[in-house]
Amino acid sequence: MIVLHPRISRLLLALFAVLASLNMTAAGAQEKKSFPQAKRIVSVGGTVTEILYALNAQERIIAVDATSIHPPQAREKADVGYMRALSPEGIIGQNPDLILLQEGSGPPDAISVLRASGLPVVTIASKPNAQSVSQKIRDVGAAVGLDTQASAIADRVGSQLDAAIAENANRTAAKKRVLFVLSLANGRVMVGGKDTEPAELIRMAGGINAAEQVSGYKPMTDEAIIAAKPDFVLVMETGNHRFTPEQVFELPAFKSTPAGEARALLGMDGLLLTGFGPRTPDAVRLLAAKLYGGSQ
Repeated sequence: MIVLHPRISRLLLALFAVLASLNMTAAGAQEKKSFPQAKRIVSVGGTVTEILYALNAQERIIAVDATSIHPPQAREKADVGYMRALSPEGIIGQNPDLILLQEGSGPPDAISVLRASGLPVVTIASKPNAQSVSQKIRDVGAAVGLDTQASAIADRVGSQLDAAIAENANRTAAKKRVLFVLSLANGRVMVGGKDTEPAELIRMAGGINAAEQVSGYKPMTDEAIIAAKPDFVLVMETGNHRFTPEQVFELPAFKSTPAGEARALLGMDGLLLTGFGPRTPDAVRLLAAKLYGGSQ
């Protein structure tokens, strides 16, 4: 049995107390969800950044990620990289007093390092449904202490979204079948199935997701694409996800589809299409106009 000198025992107890206090402080920072005094915010996720600008909190942002492209002024902030390939050192090096992470940020190891750092980290939930739009605005507002302003914006956006959905639900024209294509790597067609933002946007715009038998983002076989009979192919007008009609409709899978025969390719801004933020009512109306024009 080892017997410690009383003085050493007291020193060890004091050290343990300090460490416990530090751990409790860090844990408290992680559990706390509102940081109204934060003046050095790192915003990760294009929609989170867009909401902060809508709240007129842009002066409190010191850095953003690569998906933060709206409004254009956001690109003038320091860039901490792509939201799914973050470097914790790059974020911590910004000396933030609050890190806002859109759900899906990563990789997991990087997020673990950020949380272990003791810096305040708040994750904003992001679900692919209409209800999440207003809630996301409220969650960001709560995180930065702007609950009242966020509630007003959320109510307005929610009302606008409900109205846009109702307009399309009452449409008498035959519903268009829409296939969202995320990528065409090596001829493999990656599509957006159910439980994705594109699928929900298509529904809200009065269309039918032609990949409804798929869940999430998955490859779709040529036979399945032909059987899906899409009237339109929807793509993003962003970076590597931008495609021309030639790139899409020269593929055998699309040639015999209604979309291929009409060369009906629709492009939308990527963040507008998938962000599910303050501009989502605009996205719904824009897609509906592309699908149906002036028909009712």
